[in-house]
Amino acid sequence: MELTDFIQDEFNRVSRATTRTVDSLSQYELMWRPGPEANSIGLILFHMARSEDMFVQTRVQGKPQVWESEKWYEKLNLQAGDTGSGYTREQVAAFAVSELKDLLGYAEAVRTQTVQYLKGLTPDGFDKLINMPRIGDITIGAVFSLIVVHLAQHTGEISYLRGLQRGMNK
Repeated sequence: MELTDFIQDEFNRVSRATTRTVDSLSQYELMWRPGPEANSIGLILFHMARSEDMFVQTRVQGKPQVWESEKWYEKLNLQAGDTGSGYTREQVAAFAVSELKDLLGYAEAVRTQTVQYLKGLTPDGFDKLINMPRIGDITIGAVFSLIVVHLAQHTGEISYLRGLQRGMNK
């Protein structure tokens, strides 16, 4: 199996798990937080898409993010400079969770660009070093590994929050 195929398969697994987990959630469930410093499912979904967008578009390719180029900040009614991370307790509490279809739409637009880039990546391209803030020099292959793990961890968090709200298998 080619590395690009493996990574794409992992992205597909995470996407299916995330979609299955958020299926049929109400707006209230998307916004619900189990405590004052906890994230909502909606904020986690937003963070997942923003992180992938920033990593692949800006850090790896040096291109504008889908957030900017397709004006998703307008579609989600958020600030253009919102990165989806590093929020204070007050910012988490004040975060305006968009509708599920819009959050998933942004994630899909980001994934489309990610996969397009991934399909054109040669085996040697995975070894190219880039510099990531707080990480340092890292290969593009390692960035994709980081993204897959990051998304899978957050999908687990979403599943847990859904379980807190609905109980098992509901």
